[in-house]
Amino acid sequence: MNQSTSGSSITSGVRTQQVKKTDKSPGTRIQPQLTMSSGLRVFRAGVALVLMCNFYTSTEDSLPELSPQQYFSSLQPGKASLAYFCQDGSLSNSLFLEELKEAIRPLQDYGISVAKVTCVKEEASRYCGEEESLMKAYLFRGSILLREFPTDILFDVNAIIAHVLFALLFNEVKYITTLEDLHSIENSLKGKSNMIFSYVEAIGTPEHRAVMEAAFVYGTSYQFALTTEIALLEDVGSENIEHAHLYFFHCKVVSDVTEHCRRTLMGPPLAAVEVHKFVKTMEAPLLTEVAEDPQLVSTIHLQLGLPLVFIISQRATHEADRRTAEWVAWQLLGKAGVLLLMRDSADVNIPQHANVAFRRAEKDAPVEFQVLNDVELIISHVKNNLYFEEIQEDEGEDMEGPDLAVEDDEVAGTVYRDRKRPLPLGLLVELTEETFNTTVMASDTLVLFYATWHAVSMAFLQSYTDVAVKLKGRSTILLTRINCADWSDVCTKQNVTAFPMVKLYKEGESPVSYAGMLGSKDLLTFIQLNKISSPVNIASIQEAEKYLRGELYKDLFSFSSVSVLGLFTPAMTSAKECFQKAGKQLRGSVLTGVYSEDDAWILSNKYATTLPALLLARPKEGRIESVPLDTTPVQDMVQILANAPLEAFPEITVENLPTYLRFQRPLLILFSDGSINPQYRNIVLALVRQKQLDLFTPCWLNLKNTPVGRGVLKAYFGRLPTLPQLLLVNLHSGGQVYAFPSSQPLTEQSLVLWLKNSQAGLENPIILSAQEWSPPLPAFDFLSMMDVPTSRAPTKKVLECQKEAEVQERAGQQPGDKSTTRREPVEVLRIKHWNRSNRPKESREPFHHDKEL
Repeated sequence: MNQSTSGSSITSGVRTQQVKKTDKSPGTRIQPQLTMSSGLRVFRAGVALVLMCNFYTSTEDSLPELSPQQYFSSLQPGKASLAYFCQDGSLSNSLFLEELKEAIRPLQDYGISVAKVTCVKEEASRYCGEEESLMKAYLFRGSILLREFPTDILFDVNAIIAHVLFALLFNEVKYITTLEDLHSIENSLKGKSNMIFSYVEAIGTPEHRAVMEAAFVYGTSYQFALTTEIALLEDVGSENIEHAHLYFFHCKVVSDVTEHCRRTLMGPPLAAVEVHKFVKTMEAPLLTEVAEDPQLVSTIHLQLGLPLVFIISQRATHEADRRTAEWVAWQLLGKAGVLLLMRDSADVNIPQHANVAFRRAEKDAPVEFQVLNDVELIISHVKNNLYFEEIQEDEGEDMEGPDLAVEDDEVAGTVYRDRKRPLPLGLLVELTEETFNTTVMASDTLVLFYATWHAVSMAFLQSYTDVAVKLKGRSTILLTRINCADWSDVCTKQNVTAFPMVKLYKEGESPVSYAGMLGSKDLLTFIQLNKISSPVNIASIQEAEKYLRGELYKDLFSFSSVSVLGLFTPAMTSAKECFQKAGKQLRGSVLTGVYSEDDAWILSNKYATTLPALLLARPKEGRIESVPLDTTPVQDMVQILANAPLEAFPEITVENLPTYLRFQRPLLILFSDGSINPQYRNIVLALVRQKQLDLFTPCWLNLKNTPVGRGVLKAYFGRLPTLPQLLLVNLHSGGQVYAFPSSQPLTEQSLVLWLKNSQAGLENPIILSAQEWSPPLPAFDFLSMMDVPTSRAPTKKVLECQKEAEVQERAGQQPGDKSTTRREPVEVLRIKHWNRSNRPKESREPFHHDKEL
């Protein structure tokens, strides 16, 4: 379906076969009998669309023309109409008429008739009045005016359909602008019904039309909520905020008011047909048990073009397998159907070692049995294959590109997959050699130095544009980009030594390089904290107290968990200069302030420290720490400031792990399947305050937020241990891993004793299983290739001599003489074996999937 041009709707291909006559009382809907490939039944509203305009065009068969008397006499109680009268003889607004004609058929599918009314002198109507009132469309229900639309917002077929349905479905679709509104609707639905929440960039877009068409069909079954506010989308958890999104909120199964409704994001672009498919998968059973041949199984997922995943089970492990299958089903909801296949059935022939099977949606597609020991591999297998199918459908078979099935560079593979995804580059000013200097000197400017041939650069460009979308109209800093592949001289002059690189240029100051993670969150923090100088000068004790409470810069409070205040007397110029240098080095990463008045001693006495000193305020936690400086050099001060935002007992993620690894201390890490027990947190924080854990980096890992932790635990234990599990990992000194005994209760005393015993060698470390870290494919075994003897290509004469020598050698070799058998290097044999394995399938023997895996 092409919404932007054809004017089709979710009922495209739907034709009214028979209309039952019903009572035409107010609010009554006509219920037609409809046919559609998906079997969808649509309830159509009796709505008439009639336009008042100051133009006249030739009569079209599909657009009936009425006089004012004919139009008003045709109005019926409870029926809606949109009236727009045309002045007799006027020739304007012909573009609108073209769009209206495109909208006739989809509007008829919803029971909405379209007409125009020609104003004549003989018939007077207040809608045929003054010039400025002639360019509006008026929506009525019966003779009651519901709403009026300027025709400039009905700019195309999508806008016409979206606005008409939006006005008629004001009870079915709640438009929300605040997070409180969203939470209020969510709480009211818990235990009762589910919700479909969508974000669109603007009202009247094709995505808005798709949502309204879905609400027309499913509005009586689900509560719909719509927003155009980016902030709401950020709270829901989406990272790519420049595109329309649709979420399904599973609130009906939630009984606890304090618990959030589980949310499922629709993956494909927001279009009416995709919404229909998505809702159908939400209505399907989460998990189905089957005991028949997987080739004969039929579900709604196959009908919608989605694959099936079979988790193979048996009676002995049925309960555990069912829990695993349910977890997989939630992860693949909307992307694939998940079934529990019983191996014990006599009707099923399953390879002995297989534990999972896949079946694509194509007709007669074979069932693929595999052995996968990690549920994350099941998820990635489905998502990758689903994505490949979308790429093939979109681009055809003649497109050339890297073989993503064997792509060893994940970043390059991701960039290739997303190469057709549009980016809002219009929000970024593109710089050249001629415009660079004038732009960065004219205003505060953020510059992204990148290269189009560099995969990481192109991946980061997505995050950079996300930030541009968030800051649109809200920042004084100009976001720009320059392609160093085209303007290498500019990048060389700006000392760009790696890609991507981001620098902030401010008048009268040296450029500041961004050194954070290559993601939108950290980059946005860098930009926001650079709104003020670093360090900012504090003028009074009262201002200093407001700064420490987080009240002085409230708009920056959410971007920095800690505020650092340097305390100095006017005579401490050297220490103050060191602090200012450290603050400038960390500009954009930590909020710093300086107070250097004669009464600075008042603050030092209040917070029990000596001057010079640093005050580390954490307003969210309501505590302030003091750090005396004495003769601390600049680099040590930089380290103190850099560590200030770090938590005492942080949750480890893939993004922040490098930050904590640079301390080169053993990790005391608690693995948990969800949020950790508050008792464990209190124990660790108490030991931190007592300085008992200064030699370690205490942290915890949520397996739900960071699933890679499951693989780490399996590498340590050979299986997933009972959770929570506390480990001591010496990454930087020997690599030993110690596990806290599961038979002991975790207390302050037992934890300290266990740590001392581990350091003294009295605890037995975990012995990691011998694992061969081989290349993912033989073609990537570069070390073996390097060991293979190489030489120039032999000439024809050399080949003839070699052949003659081999004949003589075989003639002189006695049968059974193993000592003279010619042996080839192992590496050569391996490469020959790899070449043989790559021969066409017809020349090889058949193999079984489980054997191959």
